[in-house]
Amino acid sequence: MLAKLLRPKTTVSAHCDLPCGVYDPAQARIEAESVKAIIEKYHANEDPVFRTRALIIKEQRSNLVKEHLWVLWTDYFKPPHFEKYPQLHQLFNEATKLAGAAGTKQSMDVKVAEDLLAKINEISEIFWETKQA
Repeated sequence: MLAKLLRPKTTVSAHCDLPCGVYDPAQARIEAESVKAIIEKYHANEDPVFRTRALIIKEQRSNLVKEHLWVLWTDYFKPPHFEKYPQLHQLFNEATKLAGAAGTKQSMDVKVAEDLLAKINEISEIFWETKQA
C-alpha cells in the first residue's frame, strides 16, 4: 500500500541527462579554430621559446576538442540519432582521431586542423538538425 502511494503519478522521459541547452558543438569548433591559429602562428615565428609554448598549448587545445566531442557523442546523441544518421559514429571517430595523437595533437600541418574543422562542421549540421526535431 505504501509503495502504491509513493509511486510517481506521471512518468516523464528526456533524451539527455541535462537540459539540451548545455550541449553545443561550438565548444569543440572554437578549440579547433584555436588549434589551427596556433599552428599558423607557429609557422610564422622562428623563436624557439614561442614555438615550444605553441606546441604545448596546441596539444592542450587538441585534447579539449576531443573532450567536447566525446561529451556530445556520449551524452547528447542517443540511439534514435544514430539510427537516423548512421554516419554519426564514423564522424565522431574520425573527428576525435583528427584531434588526437594521429592528428592535431602531434601534427603541425594546417591541413589537418582544417580537416578537423570540417568534421566538426559535419557533426554540427547534424546536431542542429536534431535540435529542430
